[in-house]
Amino acid sequence: MAASSAVPVPASHLDIARDAEPATRAANAAMAARLPFSDTADFEAAKRGLIAPVPGGMVRTAGGTVLWNLGEYAFIDGELAPATVNPSLWRIARLNLANGLFKVTDRLYQLRGFDIANMTVIEGDSGLILIDPLTTAEVAKAALEHYWAHRPKKPVVAVIYTHSHVDHYGGVRGVVDEADVKAGKVEVIAPTGFMEAVSGENVLAGPPMIRRAQFQFGSLLPRGARGQVDAGLGKGVARGTPGLIAPTRSIVKPVEEHTIDGIEIVFQLAPETEAPAEMHMFYPQLGVLNMAENACPLLHNFIPLRGAVVRDPRIWAKYVGDAIALYGPQTEVLIGQHHWPTWGREKVIDYLEAQRDLYKHIHDQTLRYMNKGWRPAEIAEQIDLPPGLAERWSVRGYYGTVSHNVKAVYQRYLSWYDANPCNLHPLPPAPAARKFVEYMGGSSAVIARARADFAKGEYRWVAQVMKEVVYAEPGNLEARALCADALEQMGYQAESAIWRNAFLYGAQELRHGVFQVPARSTMGADTLAGLATDVFFDLMAIRLDAAKAAGQAMVINWHFTDRQERLALTLKNCTLTHRMGEEAPDASASVTTTRATMDDIILRRTTVADAVASGVIKLDGDLSRLAALFAMMDQPAGMMFDVVTPGEGR
Repeated sequence: MAASSAVPVPASHLDIARDAEPATRAANAAMAARLPFSDTADFEAAKRGLIAPVPGGMVRTAGGTVLWNLGEYAFIDGELAPATVNPSLWRIARLNLANGLFKVTDRLYQLRGFDIANMTVIEGDSGLILIDPLTTAEVAKAALEHYWAHRPKKPVVAVIYTHSHVDHYGGVRGVVDEADVKAGKVEVIAPTGFMEAVSGENVLAGPPMIRRAQFQFGSLLPRGARGQVDAGLGKGVARGTPGLIAPTRSIVKPVEEHTIDGIEIVFQLAPETEAPAEMHMFYPQLGVLNMAENACPLLHNFIPLRGAVVRDPRIWAKYVGDAIALYGPQTEVLIGQHHWPTWGREKVIDYLEAQRDLYKHIHDQTLRYMNKGWRPAEIAEQIDLPPGLAERWSVRGYYGTVSHNVKAVYQRYLSWYDANPCNLHPLPPAPAARKFVEYMGGSSAVIARARADFAKGEYRWVAQVMKEVVYAEPGNLEARALCADALEQMGYQAESAIWRNAFLYGAQELRHGVFQVPARSTMGADTLAGLATDVFFDLMAIRLDAAKAAGQAMVINWHFTDRQERLALTLKNCTLTHRMGEEAPDASASVTTTRATMDDIILRRTTVADAVASGVIKLDGDLSRLAALFAMMDQPAGMMFDVVTPGEGR
């Protein structure tokens, strides 16, 4: 049985981060020499229109808890990057410190640097249209109050979600009251498929996504020149309370025009791009094009390190091209829901053409090599940005990288399997690692050779081979330390903020073990309430412990009075299935309740027994069958599972 990463680590091994090795210093110096650092136009654009910075650079709760603190990044000072930070990454880290309320053009303002995303404010005839209310209610409220401190205090009349990622909707309860939405005073607008996308990405696979996001964003890393410096799209993700208010209007046509409080908005759907449900907007009266998150000044992810369904760069490029054709001739300013604007029609079109070509180039060249029989890792080593793109700051790999985007394209078309039968049914990582180390002559021999390669600057290989030793011998502190040292140097060299975060967080866990936090639900009440009942029962099904269900069979009818929904749930062959709109004549029991009650049970606010006793669940049939069903369900066990070391029992 493989040991957990909770192996006791002596204090002598809990070392602080190391300095940059000579090979890292040389690599970063070479990067500095080949990029156009004399071009500082982005710094001017990032500060243009500033009215007032984030007050104190900080957002606190009423009780004083710090939810957002730009002061942690005070070390990012000056043009010269430390040896432990890639100089190109240092550049975007400086740019992403621009913060506050900005005037973009008449009637359109942005709140930047309160969170990883921007909140855009359009001043309508009688009120405000808010676009993307950040991640949490507290920071969204602070941002809106900052706007009101410098502009007329008009009420919010509409909220628009550009897409289905939480940093673009989670703070909605900080800027509007749901009662006003229900009363028709505030409209909530989103692209078609928004609610389905929210549940699909954030619910069924929520725990591993959240755990992997710790590596992607470096949320548990110290801030500093040897730690987290940026997240590519912004400094990081704000803390606080995420929520969700369901849209009252969905944009369903490829292009729709609406007038909202006197502001003409042309909506362009762009599904299956950066998010499953996403849309662009053009504001004809203002001459402003809003590309949501589909044209940030960097190379985005085709698949995020946190995990998601692979995105389609071919379609992504097409929608960017469509936006150029539809709105380019009328656009004077380009904005997005991250970063800073671009002013001037010619510059906007040139910028968007580069974005279009960036995604199309990586897609097309990956397919070109795939069609010659190349494998993912081979293609990733072969493709780079071509002349005309490589020297442009706006397409650098601060977030996504050519390397992992190439692998995403391969996965989208040909799956994880490279067609070599030797890779079709390999041993799991830990047993394979033990064999590798045995064949290599034992861990001491492997470590000795790896130290020699580390001295040569071959950090990728050292990390790769030390991973095998760590998986074979999780308690081998020498192997853990050397693997951490190699990952750390890779992090120092990384241009991508999220690659740096992943490498450095991996090093931190190898040195210190997994940081333990209390078990909790990985979804909020708003998200759960927003689930279609069909998806809710899919969620129940993936929590079924098949071993506990062995030999069990039952059929239960459900009637939800608050949604006027019925379904038949069947347990058979250690699997839960359900049929919406049906009622089984041979049911073991029939349950009449509300979806809200079921949500409370999933969130552990109540139990089945208590709900039956209080009368909120009315049961016709055998109570023991219902109790038995819920006894077969996994309870939240926490998300801090092992990543850089083998998990318990694996």
